[in-house]
Amino acid sequence: MSKRIELIGAPVQIGAGRGGCLMGPDALRTAGLARTLTELGHAVSDRGNLDAPEAAVPAHPNPAIHDLERSAGWVEVLQAVETEADVPIFLGGDHLMAAGTVPAMAARAQARGRPLHVLWLDAHSDIHTLESTESGNLHGTPVAYFTGQADFRPHFPAPRATVAPESICMIGLRSVDPFEKRALTRAGVEVHDMRAIDEHGIAAPLRAFLDRVRDAGADLHVSFDVDFLDPGIAPAVGTTVPGGATFREAHLVMEMLNDADLVTSLDLAELNPFLDDRGRTAKLLVDLVASAFGKSVLDRPTRSRT
Repeated sequence: MSKRIELIGAPVQIGAGRGGCLMGPDALRTAGLARTLTELGHAVSDRGNLDAPEAAVPAHPNPAIHDLERSAGWVEVLQAVETEADVPIFLGGDHLMAAGTVPAMAARAQARGRPLHVLWLDAHSDIHTLESTESGNLHGTPVAYFTGQADFRPHFPAPRATVAPESICMIGLRSVDPFEKRALTRAGVEVHDMRAIDEHGIAAPLRAFLDRVRDAGADLHVSFDVDFLDPGIAPAVGTTVPGGATFREAHLVMEMLNDADLVTSLDLAELNPFLDDRGRTAKLLVDLVASAFGKSVLDRPTRSRT
């Protein structure tokens, strides 16, 4: 089915510990994202890259935090995004972007009388608070923010809309510290780490979650972090964690999302072209997005049982 897709660049890089994500949106464009989606029959528009001024916020007592003013500015700008597209695709940018994109999409769903569910494909849970982060890298905080697990005011604006923790499914986790483990358990987030994937496969938990989304009549936001993938196939990320999703597992996830036809918005986070090998990670992301929007090797018609 043809969809109206809008590309929105979010060149955020101050939430991470190293530079390079600033170039992520343009790397995805150069790798042919718009052309690929157009060839699949979708109507694609490109809003270009957003920008964010520094926000006037007080200093935080946690001395590890850096770039708080610019981070707050990005959260404010991104969560104010309005779009008429069937599926906006936010081109990142580090995963701080989700502190803006998810509240924006939750508000859009709310205006349509629907809840928002979130599929979080990531090696990390990103559920730290401003008080708990030891690295000071605020790309580790968006889930705590958009679920309301902590009050980020007056340093971040109040979320435009929040997401219930039980409406989140995290797949691919493999780097979660003790604070985050306690926070995930306390919040009731559904989690499938890579050990669970190794033992039971990736299709069953994803299928069950998609059934829940459909039964709830919910919008579905997919937040895809490059480090969901194994660094052997996707080196262009500053937070590499061995043992991630394989090429086949990642394509299966995206093809299942296409089959379900439930995705209403998408983040592509943490692509750092400065760390890439001749654009291979950007090209892989474009190929994965294509799988989520209709590209397949073979059609799979339903076969009669008679």
